[in-house]
Amino acid sequence: MNYPNVYFVGAGGIGMAAIERYFRSRGIKVAGYDRTPSPLTRCLADEGIDISYEDSMDAIPDDFRNPSETLVVYTPAVPESNIPLSYFRGNGFNVIKRAEALGMITRGSKAICFAGTHGKTTTSSMCAHILHSGPAGCNAFLGGILRNYGSNLLLSSTSPYSVVEADEYDRSFHRLTPYIAVITATDPDHLDIYGTEDAYLESFARFTELIRPDGKLLLHTDLKLRPRATDSVETYYYSRSEGDYHAENISYGNGTILFDFVYPGGRINSIELGVPVDINIENAVAALAACHLAQELHPASAAAAMASYMGAERRFQFHLKESGPDGHVIIDDYAHHPAELAQSIASVRALYPHRRLTVAFQPHLYSRTRDFADEFAQVLSRADEVILTDIYPAREEPIPGVSSRVIFDKIKNSEKTLISKEDFVNTVKNRNFEILLAAGAGDLNLYLPALVKELTV
Repeated sequence: MNYPNVYFVGAGGIGMAAIERYFRSRGIKVAGYDRTPSPLTRCLADEGIDISYEDSMDAIPDDFRNPSETLVVYTPAVPESNIPLSYFRGNGFNVIKRAEALGMITRGSKAICFAGTHGKTTTSSMCAHILHSGPAGCNAFLGGILRNYGSNLLLSSTSPYSVVEADEYDRSFHRLTPYIAVITATDPDHLDIYGTEDAYLESFARFTELIRPDGKLLLHTDLKLRPRATDSVETYYYSRSEGDYHAENISYGNGTILFDFVYPGGRINSIELGVPVDINIENAVAALAACHLAQELHPASAAAAMASYMGAERRFQFHLKESGPDGHVIIDDYAHHPAELAQSIASVRALYPHRRLTVAFQPHLYSRTRDFADEFAQVLSRADEVILTDIYPAREEPIPGVSSRVIFDKIKNSEKTLISKEDFVNTVKNRNFEILLAAGAGDLNLYLPALVKELTV
C-alpha cells in the first residue's frame, strides 16, 4: 500500500466499513462520503473517520486532494453522477472498486478465501473464529455480522492471515489472490450476470487459477466445477461423509450435535457445534480443513472455538425459542437460493421432527425468481404451511410478468398465503403456528422483533 490516504465513496456500506477500519488500523488516514447518516457511519465518525454527507467537492478534505497521496475506493451502488466520484475520476486519482481494495489486502497476506453459491459466510466466519481463538489470529472480512464479536471485521496487527468471503457476484472474486481457496458450492446463481450455468462454472474455474503457486485448493466433493489451478497448487476434497476431510461418529441429543473431525494424519474427537444445525457439520469440516491446510489447526483451541461459535447474523438465527413442547419457535435464515432453502428446511425438520413447520419466504430479485420459480415452489411445498411475500428487488428494476405469484401458483401445498410484507406480522400472529422459518435475503427479518413482541407481551 503506497498511499498515506484512502477516500471511500459510499463509505456507509458494511463491506466498505470493514476495509475503512482495516486501513485505519494500519495507520492510514481514512475519510469518505455517504448519502445519508446511519448508525454505522456514526460509529465510523466516532472512531475518527471523517464522513461527509454532502454530494459536493467542498466536502472532500484538503488532505485527500492530491492524486499521488490518495487512493479512492468506491462502491458501484454510488451513481456515476456523484460529484466527489466525478472529481476523483477527472483529476488523475487511482479510483478502484471495493473488490480491488480487498484484492490488495489479499496480495499482502496469506489469504484464506471462501467462495461458493452458498455456505461461504458461515464457513469463513467459522474459520475466522477458529484462527482468532488460536495463537495465529487473523484479519477477517466477512459477509455477515459474526455474533461473537458484533462485527464483520476481525483485526490483528501480527497475523499473516486474512480470511475473506469471496463474492462471485459481478466476478468480484477475480480480484483476489488466495493462499488457500475454498469452494463450497457451485449451484448456478446470478444468471442475470452470467447468463448460463456454464458461464457461472467458468467463473469459478477462473478463480482457481488465481491461487498462489504455493497455495492450496479445497473443494466440496460433489461440485461440477473443473478447477484450473496450476500443478503446484495442492488440491483437497471435503464433505460431510467423505473426502480428505470429513466427519465421523455424528451424534444428536438434548439439542446438541457432536462429531469427530477426520483430516489427513489425524482426527479431533467429539467436537460440539455451538450452532447445532445439521448443515453446520459440513460447514465446520470446511472451516477446520482450511485451518489445517494453513498449518494452524490446534485441536484443543479449535474444538473450543467450534463450541463457542455463535454464528453470523441471519444464518439460522433464533429470535424466539419458547420452552416446552408447544412453545413458539422463530428462526431467521438468509437462504435465498433453492438449494439453501432446501437445506434450511431440512435442518429445521431435523431439530423439530414432530412439529408443524410454517415457512415465510421473501423472494430476492426478480431475475432469481424468474430463473428458479419451479425449484423454489418444489422446495416450499415441503413445509406444512407457506407464507409468501412480495419480491425484494434489491438492485433490480421490475421484470414484466415476474412476481411472487409465479412461485405461489406452483406450490403444491394447499396451505399457502400470498401477502405483502407489511401484512406479515398481523398474518403470522393470527396463525396457530408452531415453528416459523423466515427465509430470504431481503428485509423480512426487520419485522421479526415486532412479531416476537406481539407473541410475548
